[in-house]
Formats: sequence, C-alpha cells, structure tokens
Amino acid sequence: MKGVALTLTIEELRLLTTLASDQVFRRQFIDPRMPGHVTNSEEMNMGKALVSRLRLMLDEGKATG
Repeated sequence: MKGVALTLTIEELRLLTTLASDQVFRRQFIDPRMPGHVTNSEEMNMGKALVSRLRLMLDEGKATG
C-alpha cells in the first residue's frame, strides 16, 4: 500500500479517532444484527489496528505539547 501524509491538529486527530472508534464498534457489534450483513474480518482487523495507531499518535501529540 502507498502511504499518505496528513497534517492534523490534536483536536482534529482526537475527533477522527473517536469517529473511527465508533465506526469500528458499530461494524463489530451492531451491523451483524442487521439482516443480510456479511462480516469482512480483514477489514475489521485493519480498522481496529488503525484506531490503535490513531490513539498512539494522539498520546504522542499530547506528550509533546
């Protein structure tokens, strides 16, 4: 995969992390209850890893300023 650079403020990163976390939660616990839902475990794992990376970046941003 090709990497992409993105510049965000701490507040924007915090919001993005919250939104992504909420979306992962919805896909993991709410969507499977919907008729016809098909789970994509690879995408779910990628989403969880992404949220973890965003949280680490947020923690690093808090530590530096």
